[in-house]
Amino acid sequence: MIRLFVGLGNPGTEYEATRHNAGFWWVDALADRLKARLAPERAYQGLVARVTPASAPAGPVWLLEPMTYMNRSGVSVAGLARFFKIAPAEILVVHDELDLPPGEAKLKQGGSAAGHNGLKDIHAMLGTLDFWRLRIGIGHPGHKGEVPNYVLKRPSADDREAIDKAIEQSLGASELLIEGAMDKALARIHARPQRPKPPRRPPPPADGSPEPSA
Repeated sequence: MIRLFVGLGNPGTEYEATRHNAGFWWVDALADRLKARLAPERAYQGLVARVTPASAPAGPVWLLEPMTYMNRSGVSVAGLARFFKIAPAEILVVHDELDLPPGEAKLKQGGSAAGHNGLKDIHAMLGTLDFWRLRIGIGHPGHKGEVPNYVLKRPSADDREAIDKAIEQSLGASELLIEGAMDKALARIHARPQRPKPPRRPPPPADGSPEPSA
């Protein structure tokens, strides 16, 4: 079960709409869904909300957006997790993912930080990668050297719409994540939207005459 939802991003209005803040977008949307209010907490160096959903089997659930800048996210995450005795396996970190296209989201536990500075610092401060991750696809600029500039820019209107749709779909699994139904949550998040069925062809004429050509 997830007791701590962490969204990664950078504080400040200049970063608000940039790709690197996809984790913040997700946690903001979850706060709206749970009718929770994120507020500054100096002790944890972040915006924090505490809420007790009906589906929570172990009491309060915490929402956190570190205000430490991306590369020091672990200070905020580890501080809150240790104070409230939240195990790494009860933490979900939501972050932008270069290796997924806009419109896709993937849930996994553990795995490499893959160069993501926020994940690297959380790993360093918790001492483990055994936390859950929700990867929100933002696409890749095509060249490694362009990545720093790319993640700190706004996505195109089409990409932002696709990212928002992925956030909406993955939020549909939030109750399952809180309950600890991780397999069901994974299936919900990874589900592909149904393709529209092709139109049915009309039956041939009853008298056996040939069908009109297009």
